[in-house]
Amino acid sequence: MVLDEFDAFAAALPRHGALLGLDLGTKTIGVAVSDVLRGVATPMETVKRKKFTLDAARLLEIASQRQAAGFLLGLPRNMDGSEGPRCQSTRAFARNLSQLTALPIGYWDERLSTVAAERALLEADTSRKRRAELIDNVAASYILQGALDRLRHMGTGV
Repeated sequence: MVLDEFDAFAAALPRHGALLGLDLGTKTIGVAVSDVLRGVATPMETVKRKKFTLDAARLLEIASQRQAAGFLLGLPRNMDGSEGPRCQSTRAFARNLSQLTALPIGYWDERLSTVAAERALLEADTSRKRRAELIDNVAASYILQGALDRLRHMGTGV
């Protein structure tokens, strides 16, 4: 089930259980995972995109291994808050994924998450090659951490 509003997504979640944060790109999907108490987001892996069925199978495999309670997709809004083609693509991915899982799927505004991830990797003095390998899952962790902080603020986190 895809929930457009974050409050509805939060209400659909069980009290505990890991969440998967996804940063959907055209070539890769950055994946981050939270702990079961939803305190900290950790970058996990970058899935090289192939076909939707293969991509979804890998994501569902990760969700199963981590006993995930839901998926959170970064929604790439424009800086003025409007939605462009990338948002439409993300929403289509969520609809298709919802056909394969009963886990709730929500969205989190991902504006500037990649910029923040790039800055953090630069501050850590990460090489250009290594940054390219890590940027997507680090961006996914920024997206997920923002949502975890919001859940905690709402009182539905820990």
